[in-house]
Amino acid sequence: MAAILTNLRNTVIAGTVLAVILFLYFLSVGGALDKAFWAFFFRWLHVLSGVMWIGLLWYFNFVQIPNMGNIPDEQKPAISKVIAPAALFWFRWGAMGTIVTGLILATLNGYVVEALTIGLMDGVAKHTMIGIGMWFGTIMWFNVWFVIWPNQQIALGMKEADADAKAAAGRTAMLFSRTNTLLSIPMLFAMVSAQNLF
Repeated sequence: MAAILTNLRNTVIAGTVLAVILFLYFLSVGGALDKAFWAFFFRWLHVLSGVMWIGLLWYFNFVQIPNMGNIPDEQKPAISKVIAPAALFWFRWGAMGTIVTGLILATLNGYVVEALTIGLMDGVAKHTMIGIGMWFGTIMWFNVWFVIWPNQQIALGMKEADADAKAAAGRTAMLFSRTNTLLSIPMLFAMVSAQNLF
């Protein structure tokens, strides 16, 4: 068991094997690879990606940013040169996976246009709520790829810049990350309520 749990790759493989076993059980009790299955499958991928994305967003905002001032200057390069770049890699690809699988899911379920128009085409409250969630998620995705990541590259020294530019880029990245934290709360409310209240 230690060989599985002490190596991240092995842990992920073991988790995937367990998911495959559950999939085989689904097939063994008469489950079919129909439209409902594929909608479930992409919802599962959407949730997995979303957990990665929002989990890291909240790590940055609830743990890393508030505690950077408590870290001695000589130890800060461990965060800025090792931990933050790795976290930002998974953060931005979690965002990409979330938006892509969300659009696929909405298409499979037949409400992508209704949701993107926030229910204005059909007046269905579920489409309004899922649409609001999708638009908040889209704004957040845009912030990750086109504001936070480019500014973090400057702030972390991945791109050449003077100290003032690094500080300004770090502040911009933090403010847009906080914007995403703010939006994540109603976004999750809208998406979950669309599935459970309407």
